[in-house]
Amino acid sequence: MSGHSKWKTIQHKKGAADAKRGKIFSALSKELTLVAKQGGGDPDTNASLRAAIQKARAANMPADNIARAIKKGTGEIEGAALEELSYEGYAAGGIGVLVKVLTDNRNRAVAEVRHIFSKHNCNFAQQGAVSRSFQRKGQILVPCEAVEEDRLLEIVLEAGAEDMKQDGDQYEVLTDPGDFLGVVEALDKAQLKPSSAELALVPDSYVPVTDKGTAGSVMKFVEALEELEDVQNVYTNLDVDDAVLAALTDEQDAQ
Repeated sequence: MSGHSKWKTIQHKKGAADAKRGKIFSALSKELTLVAKQGGGDPDTNASLRAAIQKARAANMPADNIARAIKKGTGEIEGAALEELSYEGYAAGGIGVLVKVLTDNRNRAVAEVRHIFSKHNCNFAQQGAVSRSFQRKGQILVPCEAVEEDRLLEIVLEAGAEDMKQDGDQYEVLTDPGDFLGVVEALDKAQLKPSSAELALVPDSYVPVTDKGTAGSVMKFVEALEELEDVQNVYTNLDVDDAVLAALTDEQDAQ
């Protein structure tokens, strides 16, 4: 199972998440503001807000930041109007890429995303060409060191999870979007803290990449997109061989 490396677990292995904590908090704030504006600021009646709050907590976002972002969405605090945009295309090796944007400046967002695609010699695709091969799922990552596999499997399946796989030093739990919060709550009751918990776009199948040059090219492209202020999430069907990932990580550490 360790060959099915998802982008989230790739980031975990590369130690990328902590280095981008400021960007992560900014993206989470925008998401909280948007879902609060769309469905209200009460998580008991707004399931999307509950999911966004859980995602923020999993990223260790301070409670004050969460509350402030929600108040911007409900109008209690003034905030800029946000617009959702979506782009899709192909990276090196035919890897499918979905880019989710949340911005208060459409022209800036479009220009920046197009620049990154052009700079990395990647191509845009028609709407639906890539996204039709992805499904919205609850995606939860739990460190292997935190719990025995059999115990975790029992907890998540009883709570409604669809599948669980081990990927390196993480367990990946997938759920139907409607069962996501129930599984997260079950983990909380069991005193198990996920390293990541969110509603994500998960590909129906992955494209294995064993060539270091191709894998490195795709990863640099995705990382460049993620560094953009307006990009919320980037999803791919990239499956990097563990040996290739280790070699790329060693090269980065040596720089």
